[in-house]
Order: sequence, then structure tokens, then C-alpha cells
Amino acid sequence: MLNLFLRCIILYTFLLVAMRLMGKRQLGELQPFELAITLVASDLVCIPMADASIPIIYGLIPVFTLFLVHILTTKLATKSVKFRKFLNGKPVVLIEKGNVLPNVLKELNMTVDDVMEALRGSGYFTPEDVEYAILETNGSLTVMPKNTTRPCSPSDLGIEVEEATLPITVIMEGAFVGENVAKVPADTKARVLRFLDSHDLKQQDVLMMLVSGNKVFLQPYVGGFLTATLETDADAEISISVPLKETDSARYDITPKD
Repeated sequence: MLNLFLRCIILYTFLLVAMRLMGKRQLGELQPFELAITLVASDLVCIPMADASIPIIYGLIPVFTLFLVHILTTKLATKSVKFRKFLNGKPVVLIEKGNVLPNVLKELNMTVDDVMEALRGSGYFTPEDVEYAILETNGSLTVMPKNTTRPCSPSDLGIEVEEATLPITVIMEGAFVGENVAKVPADTKARVLRFLDSHDLKQQDVLMMLVSGNKVFLQPYVGGFLTATLETDADAEISISVPLKETDSARYDITPKD
């Protein structure tokens, strides 16, 4: 039993490392050759993992071989467009100007139900709203809506907006995220601690805190989330979302105590 336990740990760790080295794509984003390698590798590892009579090396060598094949195939695909198209195929237009293309569906062995399901997953419920819908090589559907149905943007209304900044998680599950804190201005951590103290919160009370420029999103373990401007604690503008059970999703503006 101990032998099987150790074999499972070794083979699983080796397979996990190999998969991580192959890339970070999720299962739904795998190209056909990547999915094939993933399925074969997992099957090869299961054999020596369950049968102690098979040397463990018989599971390690095939996975290592598949890893080398993957690296070689990926390198060739980056160097040759023709090889990449042969390996992965090419994107195909399924909907054009609101019309589903039946000939393309037949060629891809797809049904209307398949198209509608993918369309709903993209947030559209009728082809009428779609200018183009493209089936990508990884099986996902990319939708370009018509100008009359796409969401309105600030540029459409001539509104100037602030430049977007990437929210950075500075506190997660009651602890500062060191590598993220290093990416924000040096005084941010001290300002965050003063901000928490002014609202009777401790670092351990915070489930998640994001900082985006001077803006803050804070979700404590107890109570609703709050958003604020991380300036001086005296003039921070705070908006608190109260749980539905208490106020029927009402929202209040609260001025912090001096």
C-alpha cells in the first residue's frame, strides 16, 4: 500500500509539472493536438500508478516523450503558418450579417442547437443581433455584434473617462500579498492600514481588498462590500452594499467618522 501511495504521488507530480510546462490553457481552450497529448499522457500515467508490477519508469518516460513532442510541435507551429493551419485548422465564419450558414454547419458536423448554445454563451439570444460569429480553432465562438445592438460606450456619447488601471489585490484572506504590494506605491500599505483602522477593521477581517490607482474595493468577512477613494481618511467617499436580507439590496452613502 505504501508503494502504491508513493507511486501515485511521484507520477501525479511528474504529470502536473509536465502539464504546467506545456502551458496555462484551460481544457476548453486547448487546441486539438494539445487535447490529444493531455488525454494520452493521463492514460499512460494511470497504468503504472495502479499496477505495482509495472516499473514506475514506464510511466515517466512516455510522459517525458509526450512533453518533448509537444515542445517540438509548438516550435514548428510558431515557425510555419502552413503547419499551424494543418495542425490546428483555421477559424470559420458561422454567422454572417445575421444569417446562419448551413453549408458551414454541415461541413463542421454542427447543428443549429450547437450554434445557439454557443451564441447564448456569448450573451446573444438571436442571430439577428450578430454581424459575424466565428468558430475559433479551440472550439470557442467569437461574436461581433451589429452596431445597433452592441453596448453603448463612452466614446459613442463623447464622454471623457479616466484611464483604466489594473486592480491589484493587496489583501487576500486576511494577509497582505507581498508580491502585489511591491507593485504599488511605497506608501500604499500604510495608507491601507490607516484606512482599515478608520473603519474599525483589522487586516484579519478582510476577505479581499483591491487597489486600482486611488480607488479601493474591500470585501470583509462580515457584512457587505465597500468602495472608497484611497486618499486621506477624512474625505474618503464610501459606498456600502448591505446584504439583501436586511435592506432589499438598498445602497447608502456613508461619510466616515473623523
